[in-house]
Amino acid sequence: MTENELIALWTRARWHIIVSQLAPTFLLAVTVWMLVEGLAETALPVRLAATGILLASGVLGAAAQFAAAQEGLAVIEELKTVPGVSAIGRRIIASARGVDIVRFVGPAIFVATFAALLWALYL
Repeated sequence: MTENELIALWTRARWHIIVSQLAPTFLLAVTVWMLVEGLAETALPVRLAATGILLASGVLGAAAQFAAAQEGLAVIEELKTVPGVSAIGRRIIASARGVDIVRFVGPAIFVATFAALLWALYL
């Protein structure tokens, strides 16, 4: 593949990473707002439904984020083999550590936030 094709793939993977964060972040924020408005005092089935929605969204969002990050890392590996890579290509290659943050730290933060929300919902 050419460098331009790899950069286009990188751009698409980066966009997927960004988009995969929108729904889980929105749902977490709405859940905090709903807790302030009394969600923790609602009937158990309502709280269980909220938990299920958060869990499903978080798992799917994390899976999409992880897959997009893996694709981004594959692009980085390919860019490393391109002779005479441009400044943009070198910057993308240098961002590999940031992609690892997306793969592991983002999901870890979701788990911690999810645990805090469970505590607020049930304890």
